[in-house]
Amino acid sequence: MIRSTCFALALLVSTPTAHADENVFLRENLSVEGAQLTLGDLFDVGGETAQVVVARAPAPGQRSAIDVNYVRHLAAEHDLTWSNANGLRRITVSRASRAVTASVLRDMLEGELFAIEGRPHQVQLANQALSLHAPVSSAGGPQIVSVNFEPRSGMLAAEIRPYDGAQTVRVTGRAYATMEIPVLAAPVAMGQEITADMIAWTTHRSDRVRPDAVLDPSSIIGFEARRALRASEPLRSFDLTRPLMVTRGELVTLIFESPGIQLSVSARATENASQGDVARFVNLQSNRTIEAVVDGPGRARVGQRSNASF
Repeated sequence: MIRSTCFALALLVSTPTAHADENVFLRENLSVEGAQLTLGDLFDVGGETAQVVVARAPAPGQRSAIDVNYVRHLAAEHDLTWSNANGLRRITVSRASRAVTASVLRDMLEGELFAIEGRPHQVQLANQALSLHAPVSSAGGPQIVSVNFEPRSGMLAAEIRPYDGAQTVRVTGRAYATMEIPVLAAPVAMGQEITADMIAWTTHRSDRVRPDAVLDPSSIIGFEARRALRASEPLRSFDLTRPLMVTRGELVTLIFESPGIQLSVSARATENASQGDVARFVNLQSNRTIEAVVDGPGRARVGQRSNASF
C-alpha cells in the first residue's frame, strides 16, 4: 500500500504543470481593418490568444507605432515568445480604408455647383492632396451636407460626410465658371485651310478666355491660318483669315446683271480680296476704277449703282 502511494506521488511530481512558450514571428503585412489591434494581427496565432487586444488601431487610412517592449511583454503573458530577430524599435501598423480622393471630391462639388448655379464650374481644392477615409466595414458613400459658394470671389466651403454616421469634414477651395470653346485638334501650318474635322471642343475657365476669342466654329471652318497655330488653344480672330479669291494685279471677270441684261468685261484687281469682300478693279476697256463684290475665284459682280461708270 505504501509502495503504491509513493509511485503515484512520483508520477504527479514528474508531470509538467505548464506548457512551453510558443515561438512566434511578426507578420510581414501589419495592416488591420477593425478598430482594435490584436495579437492575431501581429503574430500567426489562433484561438483566444489571437483575440487579445494590444491597442486601438489607427484611424482609417492612417498609421501608428507601438512600443516593441510592450508587445514582447504582452506576448509573454500569453505564452508567446517573440525574439525580435530584426531588432525593431517600433512596430508600425496601418489601417485599411475606403478612400475618397481629391479627384472624387472635386467631381462631387462640381456636380453640386452645376445643380445650384446652372452652369459648369472647375473646382480647385485648397488642399490638392486631400483624401478622406472611411472604415472598410462602413456603409454609405461620401455625402455633401452643405455648400457655401460666393460666385464673385469664387470662394467655396463645403461640409462632407465621408460615410454614414461619420462626423462631417470641412473642405475649402475655389470654383471657377467654365465654358466649352472650339479649338484645333492638331497644329495647323500658316496658310492652311481649316476644315470641320480639324475642330475639337475643350473646357476653359471663363475668366481666362480672351474677349477676342473665336467661340463660333463657323468663324473658323473654311478660314486659313494667318500664322502657325497650336492645338488645344483658344483661337483669336486675328489668327484667321478668309482664303483669297483675288490677288492684287490678277485679271478677273467683272459681271454686271440687271433684268434682261448681263455684261462682263476683263479687269485687273488693285488689292487682295476674299469671298464677299468689296474690292476695287480697273476696267481694262474703259480704264475706270470700279468697286465690285468678289463672289468666287477670279470673279466679281458689279452692283447696279456702278453701271453708269461700268
